[in-house]
Amino acid sequence: MAANKRKRKIVTPKTAPYFFIAPAVLFFLVFTLWPVIQSLLLSFQTSTGGQSEFAGFDNYIRLFNDGLFYTALFNTFTILIIQVPIMLSIAVVLAVLMNSALLKMRGFFRVAFFMPAITALVAYAIVFMIMLDENFGLVNYALSLVGIDPVAWLNDPFWAKVSLIIAITWRWTGYNMVIFLAGLQNISNDLYEAASIDGAGKIRQFFSITLPQLKPIFLFTAVLSTIGTLQLFDEPFILTDGGPNNSTLTISLYLYLNGFRYFDFNYASAIAYVLVIIIALFSYVQMKVVGDDDD
Repeated sequence: MAANKRKRKIVTPKTAPYFFIAPAVLFFLVFTLWPVIQSLLLSFQTSTGGQSEFAGFDNYIRLFNDGLFYTALFNTFTILIIQVPIMLSIAVVLAVLMNSALLKMRGFFRVAFFMPAITALVAYAIVFMIMLDENFGLVNYALSLVGIDPVAWLNDPFWAKVSLIIAITWRWTGYNMVIFLAGLQNISNDLYEAASIDGAGKIRQFFSITLPQLKPIFLFTAVLSTIGTLQLFDEPFILTDGGPNNSTLTISLYLYLNGFRYFDFNYASAIAYVLVIIIALFSYVQMKVVGDDDD
């Protein structure tokens, strides 16, 4: 009886919630927070003969004098600046079409456009690699039917970037379309009815009502897409391995190569934290530029 009383005192209504969340907190501390801290410490160290020693900002100084890092940065920003606006523009147009009452089988088309987002990254990248093969790919075969010479999709610096942009756009456009669709369904029909009474056509309604009402959704998708593109890894790793001639080398791929191919984890950690700072700065700028003036 005494033991039972002691147990009741340990688990009280006030302490019970902490017992329930303790496993999740423990997993977060061990598998998330500790690796983050350890990576930060690694970025200020160098390893020689298996021994680590404090090196101050040497890894960061090396990073800012690394021409290959700037190449990776340029490639990443090139893809970001071109791909994200194209993808979001297509996504919002598709969302408007999927929201139209005139479209039959809307459920089928919504699922069809969203399906690429749940396709395994490796699987879809391999499919694109096969389709874009210069000699036996389906895309070049289709081009040959209309008299166009084969394109070195994955072996030419320019077309390799184009291939990555096409692949990423195919995968994530439907995902962003669903987000825009949710935003469209929250716009009151009264606004469109009032605009129709005033004589505004569909195009005028789109630019005067739909786009302004979707401003928070644009901000949300732009931030998510920017973060995702700055972390781009799977597609360049599988399709081109950063080539040809480092033309598709991204920051995340360069981080991976240093950490897991060259085993320079200290330098890779420095790259990771610089990437975190770049993502934070871009997200902040987007929030200020696209966000409300009152924020």
